[in-house]
Amino acid sequence: QVRLVESGGGLVQAGGSLRLSCAASANTFSNYAMGWFRQAPGKEREFVAAVTLSGFSTRYTDSVKGRFTISRDNAKKTVYLQMNSLKPEDTAVYYCAAEYRGDIWSLNPTSWGQGTQVTVSS
Repeated sequence: QVRLVESGGGLVQAGGSLRLSCAASANTFSNYAMGWFRQAPGKEREFVAAVTLSGFSTRYTDSVKGRFTISRDNAKKTVYLQMNSLKPEDTAVYYCAAEYRGDIWSLNPTSWGQGTQVTVSS
């Protein structure tokens, strides 16, 4: 288990940008595959993006490709989600997630953050 704390959410107009951060408590952060998920009102939680242990490879859901970028800084034990060209349909609570030595193509997180609200106005 690793403690995850998200920050950076807020209210933004359509077309704007936000950068989410997720700070991890694990001393072995570099051994965790990291991901971002989101849950909109009345909908199930869905996968958004994931990054491998090294940060070399990434994966995105189709709806955010070309707009969102996931990255990590293992020295700072932090993962980021840069969100550009935001749309109203991106409005959701965004969760950071981790899986020890996980596979980003079948990520099954065992640790979750508390979530941060992102609201995109039209």
